[in-house]
Amino acid sequence: MFPLFLPEGLNCDKHVRVLIGVMFFASAYMAEVIRGGLQALPKGQYEAARAMGLTTVQSTTLIIMPQAIRAVIPALVGSVIVAFKDTSLVAIIGLADILWIARSAIPGQTSPFNFLGTQPQMMFFMAMFYWIFTFTFSRLSLRYEKSLGLGDR
Repeated sequence: MFPLFLPEGLNCDKHVRVLIGVMFFASAYMAEVIRGGLQALPKGQYEAARAMGLTTVQSTTLIIMPQAIRAVIPALVGSVIVAFKDTSLVAIIGLADILWIARSAIPGQTSPFNFLGTQPQMMFFMAMFYWIFTFTFSRLSLRYEKSLGLGDR
């Protein structure tokens, strides 16, 4: 749909369209997560920042956002993991994604000596690839949360 909003005669590369689409898709989820963190803060935090004489920008960057982001770290990590897994949606546009490359490697075999596996083996490998990425990212997030002292209440 993105090319329909461009001026006539201006063409956009498929890769740029994918980047813009995934960016809008992921940023909408990230914005909702941050909004939830901002709404979770008590009004007293805003009032305290005003009482200290901070400007809106100062209070937001120094007091409000650090607390809001700290409150939503697990949801942010979940959104990043979902965005990583949703990159396979670019197959709808026709670009090569990780799963498409894995599927196309099997028919590309030329002889029995060039064995690359079967479709189930390749899908198992891709499942392990996704699992390793998401598990590693969630463990790093857990370590970061522990260093901040989250969940120790």
